[in-house]
Amino acid sequence: MLEDTDTHKVKKIKVNPGGKLSYQFHHKRAEIWTIVKGVGRVTLEGAIKDYHPGEVVQIPLMAKHRIQNPGEEELEFVEVQHGTYFGEDDIVRIEDDYNRK
Repeated sequence: MLEDTDTHKVKKIKVNPGGKLSYQFHHKRAEIWTIVKGVGRVTLEGAIKDYHPGEVVQIPLMAKHRIQNPGEEELEFVEVQHGTYFGEDDIVRIEDDYNRK
């Protein structure tokens, strides 16, 4: 966690080679991801695209999204959440390798 306020939250997230986050969406927040290291393969509303350092992904409210690391080096990105609520219970997971709800 880099910053946590009433209007936004900023996190630095690392994904190991071959790893991926759950395919999910949020009711109360949108996100912006900035890739800082490695390659992020982003699924956004079913479309898949690779992003490289310096590139930005905008994830609108309610958009289904996921990021994975297809490379051999660690993926690192900065996530800025903005909206009205930032609790973990606003994550609606569609697919999750760790069987979280």
